[in-house]
Amino acid sequence: MTKFDKRRVAGMNLGYNFFSFEYFLDSMVRVGAESIELWGGFPHIYFDSTIHPAIGEIKKAVDDRGLHINCYTPEQLLYTYNIAAPEPEVRAMSVEFFRRNIYAACQLGTKTVLMTSGHGYADKPLEEAWKWSRESLHELGEFAGKLGMTIALENLQPTESNLVYTLPALKRMLDELGSPNIKAMVDVVPMHLAGETMQQYLDTFGDDLIHVHVVDGEPTGHMAWGDGQLPLDEDVKCLCDNDYRHTITFEIANSMYLYDPESAFQKSFERVKPYLK
Repeated sequence: MTKFDKRRVAGMNLGYNFFSFEYFLDSMVRVGAESIELWGGFPHIYFDSTIHPAIGEIKKAVDDRGLHINCYTPEQLLYTYNIAAPEPEVRAMSVEFFRRNIYAACQLGTKTVLMTSGHGYADKPLEEAWKWSRESLHELGEFAGKLGMTIALENLQPTESNLVYTLPALKRMLDELGSPNIKAMVDVVPMHLAGETMQQYLDTFGDDLIHVHVVDGEPTGHMAWGDGQLPLDEDVKCLCDNDYRHTITFEIANSMYLYDPESAFQKSFERVKPYLK
């Protein structure tokens, strides 16, 4: 069994939105993390046409603590951006938002940006939304490639998107894009919700599976490892057995940890230790 380098396993600030960014970074050091997945949202780091956080200061705060950014994830479910929207002005605004965030991620020193497919309107033809999503992703993939960046396209739950929420849909989108700058990632919650397995994702995408969100649930919930019912030991062991060489993140963001996210991350980092070198 090939074990993970510790630097490839990250915590995420999404669950720390009732705390300062500095507290989150110090918390990651306390739980023993060496890497973070940086969520781009309020109150920490948010880039749009009017708000421009000081990238140099953010990077210095991360570097001063000896941390590494393995992925940058601009918020795209809570806010009003939708790359699959039928309105041209909404799509243009959304694409521009992600262009800014891809550039910011590059300046922050990471090579990976997480994106999702957007969603189609329930009263509109789904294939139309699929086309808009594909065209937007194509444009953003071209932009990412010019910066030496890679987009990790995430599977979602059906309550989050009616486009890419299963393995076949993710494969179809990536096949139609045919972009060397857009690769696959998997979140284990929608994976299990769809009755899919980690082995299926590894068999389908091979080394083009470049990022994984490991989070527990019942089956949903963004919980710490062990607080839900998902077979996370099986999932992570499967990654190790298949010589998976990319990154994983604990995307813990349940309201039960609102005022004590550190204990949840501590629990998950303890549970992953048998799989670390």
